[in-house]
Amino acid sequence: MAEPEARLLPTIREVVGDQIPDQVKVFVRAARDADESRELDLRPDVVAGHSLGEYGAAYAAGCFDLPTGIWLVAQRDRFLAEAAREAPGGMVAILKADPEEVEKVLGESEGSVVANYNSPCQTVISGLRGALGDAVSRIRGRAVRLNVSFAAHSPYVAAASEKMREVLDGVEFRVPEFPIVSAVDGSVLVSAEGVREALKGQMVAPVRWVKVVETLARMRVEEWVELGGGGVLTRMLRDFELPSLKGVTFEDLRSRLYDGAQNLLPISGSPAEGQTSDPDGPTQNHP
Repeated sequence: MAEPEARLLPTIREVVGDQIPDQVKVFVRAARDADESRELDLRPDVVAGHSLGEYGAAYAAGCFDLPTGIWLVAQRDRFLAEAAREAPGGMVAILKADPEEVEKVLGESEGSVVANYNSPCQTVISGLRGALGDAVSRIRGRAVRLNVSFAAHSPYVAAASEKMREVLDGVEFRVPEFPIVSAVDGSVLVSAEGVREALKGQMVAPVRWVKVVETLARMRVEEWVELGGGGVLTRMLRDFELPSLKGVTFEDLRSRLYDGAQNLLPISGSPAEGQTSDPDGPTQNHP
């Protein structure tokens, strides 16, 4: 887990104290990337977020400031930790399995539900600790257990969701500067109240990332930039077989922009822009 930059620590600690929750660290990294993208004059046509990332998307769209976002995510982290103590659970990613087959197996048992529809061949299930293992054993596909002790995006965190709803009701949301695609249902949010309502429902609702990608494709989005590091969503995009939609991490884009800027600078001792540099023939430098 990457630690926040030193310059951001005073702001973070003013809100949450010295013990910084992991979810806050994840959010702050995405927020930092969003701020830097503004400095680079990179303005998106639309934003979206996966699970916790929906708070990062709302911040990127200007729905609230950084201290407010940190406080909201800290409350979310606290409520989920309480849920883990009250109803211990977990989450398991199922790879290379048809989501409908996963749904069928879970429909024949109790204690586990689909939490994330990540791609056409990746589904995540959430469940109570005792029931989760039994459900996984009956699903064909590769199982990868996630490092969490709660059953996020399921009815088993309903108490945490209710507490989060009250918190969100007490915060002022601004109208998003650009549309947000909700991971609850793939709808396009353009109002402050719409963003608030989506966040109020997302803790218990499954993450329908497949619907998000389908919405982006319908909007003719050609490239997305993934904020926050990791590149998980960008790699997962390969499962969709959408040649019209490309993905890049913010780190890669930043390097690309930096390298392009460096290429525009004359190298010490080299000819100035527009002059030839090859002694064997006329070669033009094209910026």
